Amino acid sequence: MADQIYVGRRKTSVARVILRNGEGKITVNNKEFEVAFPQLLSREDILMPLKVTDSLGKYDIYANVNGGGTTGQAQAIRLGIARALVELNPDNRPKLKVEGLLTRDPRMVERKKYGQPKARKRFQFSKR
Repeated sequence: MADQIYVGRRKTSVARVILRNGEGKITVNNKEFEVAFPQLLSREDILMPLKVTDSLGKYDIYANVNGGGTTGQAQAIRLGIARALVELNPDNRPKLKVEGLLTRDPRMVERKKYGQPKARKRFQFSKR
C-alpha cells in the first residue's frame, strides 16, 4: 500500500508528512527530529497533535519541509500531522479542532510598497 502524503503550510513553509505505524520515530528532511529542530518550543509544537490525540509513540513520522524559518516549518509539520491523524481516525477531529490544530494560519508577510523602505515604514518626512 502506498503511503498517503499530507500537506501542511505556514507562512512560506510547506511540509509534506507521512505517518506510518511504528514506535514514534520522527524524521525531518532525513535528519533526526532533535537535530532538525534544536529548540524545545518547536519540538513541542510538532508533538502537540500527537499529545492531544494520545497517539504519542504509535506512529513513525517522515516529514519533508522547505521554505521559511524554523517556527514556520514546525507549525507546517504540525498541521500536516493533525490532518493525517484525522484521516486515520475521524474521532480525532473534535479534539484537534478544539485545540485549533486543523486551522491553516493565513497570516503572511505583507509586501513592500514602492516609495517606502518596508511594507508600512515610511521614509523620514521633511517639512522644509
